[in-house]
Amino acid sequence: MAPAAPPQPHAQRLQVLWLAWFLALLFHTELGLMPLFHGLSPQIESQVDPARLPAVFWAMLLYFLMPLVALLLISYAATSSGPWRRWRWFHLGLGIVYSLTNIGHMVVDILIPDSRSDQVTLMAVMVVIGLLINLESWRWCDAG
Repeated sequence: MAPAAPPQPHAQRLQVLWLAWFLALLFHTELGLMPLFHGLSPQIESQVDPARLPAVFWAMLLYFLMPLVALLLISYAATSSGPWRRWRWFHLGLGIVYSLTNIGHMVVDILIPDSRSDQVTLMAVMVVIGLLINLESWRWCDAG
């Protein structure tokens, strides 16, 4: 029987960072709906053709599920006797993609005419968390 692999603090840090990112994502949605609690409409002017909305909804579901799957796979990678080296590099790439999309989303939030400072601030927090995910992912890849 092979000895147990030493604990990998990178994986644990990544799990906590992804959980923080998820909480921020969920609150970003909740914050967008808060006008409902004050009798206001959260509706925005949409430029998306209603026929394309199902594709948009599926894309958003995938955007949510990818980090969720990543979070689960980090648990396996951290407790497996195998190195999961390719997964670590893929995870770094995933983190970079999510950071870029968060930066883009934050820029759009800033540029829209009815921009809300609370949403922009939360997006800035999500960008910082994403950059920390990238840094920790890089350290995990570099750890061998």
